Amino acid sequence: MAWLWGSKTPPPSPSTDTGTDTDSDPLRDLDPNLRAFLDSKTPPTQPPPPAPTPAPPPATEPDTSPKVPPQSLYPDGRYAHLWSTYTPYREIEVKYQSDQDKVLEVIDTYKERKAQIGRTALENCAMEQTALDHCFKTGGWMSRMTMCRTENQAVARCYTMQSRFLQALGYRSTEGSTPAQNEEIQMHADLLYHRMLARERAVEAAQAAGEPVPTFPPLLSSSSAPPPSRPAPSSSPAPPEPPSMLTDSTSTAAPEPPAAVPPTEDDHDPLKASARAALTEKLKKLPTAEERELEERAVTMEAWAGMRTATDLTRLHETQVKAREERRQKGTATFSDTINKWFGF
Repeated sequence: MAWLWGSKTPPPSPSTDTGTDTDSDPLRDLDPNLRAFLDSKTPPTQPPPPAPTPAPPPATEPDTSPKVPPQSLYPDGRYAHLWSTYTPYREIEVKYQSDQDKVLEVIDTYKERKAQIGRTALENCAMEQTALDHCFKTGGWMSRMTMCRTENQAVARCYTMQSRFLQALGYRSTEGSTPAQNEEIQMHADLLYHRMLARERAVEAAQAAGEPVPTFPPLLSSSSAPPPSRPAPSSSPAPPEPPSMLTDSTSTAAPEPPAAVPPTEDDHDPLKASARAALTEKLKKLPTAEERELEERAVTMEAWAGMRTATDLTRLHETQVKAREERRQKGTATFSDTINKWFGF
């Protein structure tokens, strides 16, 4: 039974014909008949299955969920049939505004800015107002005899200077200013006011001690405002934007005008000659350089605001005249259009 333990001189195996190494074949010592039997019982090797092809992405179906505006408290689409006919009140108000209402809106915006500057200045003077209240309630007899004159003067000066700082820094001077920007200007104005008080106390202390008066850099960035770029000639020019003054730089160099626009007196100074002369006389009466610089900047910024309001009114007037002319050409002119044409409006 030599076939159970293999033959000493086995014939070459099929692996030899394929050119593989027989030393590494674990079945090299088996009898050829046994090997043929095992090969017949071994199932044929299956080729590896092909890699599955990725399925195409499913076609995106159009979103049929009901749409609701961001004002809705139910973003899941509830009450969408009610929101489908919703129109914001502001759009309705603008659509049905008369010409007179549009003019009044521009003027009211200008007045509201000035009123808001006063309210913000009072908010920055909360500490001075608190000191005045304490003086009236728990002050000494001398303070009450003088009706808390010192505290009253502190509140009045704080209100005036805070208003000037807010105007000089351009508080609510542009239509696109955000509440965050206005709050930043408000805090910066309060910072500059208390810095001015600290400088005044340092000067008074130096004069009392007989020492040289310290010099300080200007509170604001520069002594003159950069002019806006001159708009291209058109029937409705864009309103000039006042320069941003929200900087606390120690540099005193005035920014240069744009190189493409030749500098003129109107570009550099929004004030007329008579207003500039009156401002110069007013500046001579102010005691400190900080107050003179602040007053000049505040008046200049108010002039920019006035120019922008005047430009808005001019643009609105041109738009109304154009609309009346179109209605006249279409034969749908109203009675008010005829009256305005008679009076040259």
